[in-house]
Amino acid sequence: MSPTFSSLSVRNYRIYATGAFISNIGTWMGRVAQDWLVLTELTNHSSTALGIVTGLQFLPFLLLAPWAGMIADRYPKRVILAITQTALALSSLALGLLVVTGTAQLWMVYAIALFTGIATAVDNPARQTFVSEMVPRERLANAVSLNSASFNAGRLVGPGVAGLTIAAFGTGWTLLLNTLTFVAVLIALASMAKAELRPAPMLSRGKGAIREGVRYVRGRPDIMLVMALVFVLGTFGMNFQITTALMATREFGKGPQEYGLLGSIMAIGSLSAALLSARRARPRLRVLLVAFVGFTISSGLAALAPTYPLFALALVPVGLSALTALTTANAMVQLTVDSAMRGRVMALYMAIFMGGTPLGAPVIGWIGDVWGPRWTIGIGTIAVGLVTVVVSIWLARHENVQVTYETKRRPRLRIRTLPAPATVSEPLPEAVR
Repeated sequence: MSPTFSSLSVRNYRIYATGAFISNIGTWMGRVAQDWLVLTELTNHSSTALGIVTGLQFLPFLLLAPWAGMIADRYPKRVILAITQTALALSSLALGLLVVTGTAQLWMVYAIALFTGIATAVDNPARQTFVSEMVPRERLANAVSLNSASFNAGRLVGPGVAGLTIAAFGTGWTLLLNTLTFVAVLIALASMAKAELRPAPMLSRGKGAIREGVRYVRGRPDIMLVMALVFVLGTFGMNFQITTALMATREFGKGPQEYGLLGSIMAIGSLSAALLSARRARPRLRVLLVAFVGFTISSGLAALAPTYPLFALALVPVGLSALTALTTANAMVQLTVDSAMRGRVMALYMAIFMGGTPLGAPVIGWIGDVWGPRWTIGIGTIAVGLVTVVVSIWLARHENVQVTYETKRRPRLRIRTLPAPATVSEPLPEAVR
């Protein structure tokens, strides 16, 4: 089997990936339908309302992260996922029925978005760390990348299908169709061979587990550096749920099909990035920094694109660079933490990455109303560019990172190997030091 898909040789992971792919298509259909509902049916293209919905969906990541990580470390992850996926299916069902019956109101969408965020906040660290129980350690980076590939393959298909379904049947039926896709994950979880899983040591009951997780991360400057980068990217750069909707409707005057198509076009770049990451044996810091540079350039081009086709074309490298950054950062964190701490660390990681959205999304929405849709992308371009420069300068001065030049050769980033932190119980791969 090709190294790109090596994790699929593991039966449990293959079953899980199949169910997740179907669910990912539905998830993107549901996101497009929800945004279209808020933007065009419940408001008069209010980017502020859309920003509030997005913020409510991600607020629980920030508030519940320590407890969600503790739950992931303390209880069987497959059971947690079965519960959270059922809750997410019920929230999609409720919103779909409200829209189909014509009783949906904006405050109801707010409430369901908050409920969905709570379920997702508990689901995410369990889902992220469950990968390490399905595949051996040497295939973990590959499996993380394939998960991203699955998510973005769903993003490639889902928005386009959503646009067609909304145009043909309406947002309500699109949301109900999303509900059915959650069943695929539940079937996959039930079909897995429990004896072939490699469960991490369970966290014993007692006080101090959350504080222990926070202390662990504070003692790992390498992880804190990665978290700082993804915080800025997630808070200001990756508000595509808002930015593409505003650009499609307000800047270019397009309908649901063209809006859905933008998500699929961006997924071309995202899927390519995930598959390229799956081929890398180890995540590297230099790849992460180069991806941030690529995002800064490509998102700036998207913000300035004068026409819809050029904007859509610019989204391909935006998706490529953003997903390269995220898969690299995710793998760097998962491969370098103690397995007993993985749930709590990944919960904090996701809180840093997605927890900034409750702040960023309403601000981005307000910027869209006051300054215009293009600035919703432009502000992210500026923020990501600045943090890339600051981190690069800091690394050059404090972490023995040098840029060397050789005659007739391109600049090359050289990172000297540093000793692993004393608190790490598992060896730190050379490539991520």
